[in-house]
Amino acid sequence: MAQSPEVMSDLRLNARQARILEVLRRDQLLAVTQLAEALDVSGETIRRDLRLLSAKGLVEKSHGNVRWRDRSEDQPLQRRLLDNMAPKQGIARAIADEISDGESIFLDTGSTNIYVAQALKGRRNLTVVTNSAPIAQHLSTGEGNRVYLAGGELRADDSAAFGPAAIAFLQQFMVKTAIISASGLDANLGVMDNHLCEADVSRSVIGHTERVIVGADYTKFNRRCLVSALGFADVDLLVTDQKPTGPLSDELDRHDVEILVAGAV
Repeated sequence: MAQSPEVMSDLRLNARQARILEVLRRDQLLAVTQLAEALDVSGETIRRDLRLLSAKGLVEKSHGNVRWRDRSEDQPLQRRLLDNMAPKQGIARAIADEISDGESIFLDTGSTNIYVAQALKGRRNLTVVTNSAPIAQHLSTGEGNRVYLAGGELRADDSAAFGPAAIAFLQQFMVKTAIISASGLDANLGVMDNHLCEADVSRSVIGHTERVIVGADYTKFNRRCLVSALGFADVDLLVTDQKPTGPLSDELDRHDVEILVAGAV
């Protein structure tokens, strides 16, 4: 497979600006001076970045402080599990049907992959590698399963591990199938995520797997998010609930991505 592209953003953010959003998402509210210290940059640099991020509607500034601006696409896991629940569960069952007893798999965090883990409960002797504690818990009770859970910085809203330690752990493994979640699918930018840390995890398994399956319901079609995680050249199979159309369909076809519509005869 071709290697995934460098970090890209439809908002044209650099890596430092993406990191600002990650820190604010975690801490919600910080003094500008605290944020500059956390990123080890000058006050002038951080204020310039915050002006840009504020103009794009991503953060809110007031009286020397900066606040994370909540967005609909950044919901706690329990709320995301309820969004389009039936289509996600259908996608999950279709992905589970692609997995055989005894297979080695990687699953990243995400509501669809939580449902994949539930759908895989009948499989035996799986070797599972994940950065998601809920997924690890779901699959650790399976008959003969071995589950490897990455360590690292734990995110509160979904109990998923991220950061250099998590990536170093994941890259020790070579699995048959990687099952990747997506926040968006864009014809030009590929598989997209809302957070740089999630995209880093997705990219870390490319080259450590024989095939990549992406699960995404139709609401992710033509959605541009913050970071491009994978190019379509990295994807072998897209499992979804509706057939893509237009430029998105053309790009998937151009990169020979197989499309499986869950529930289709």
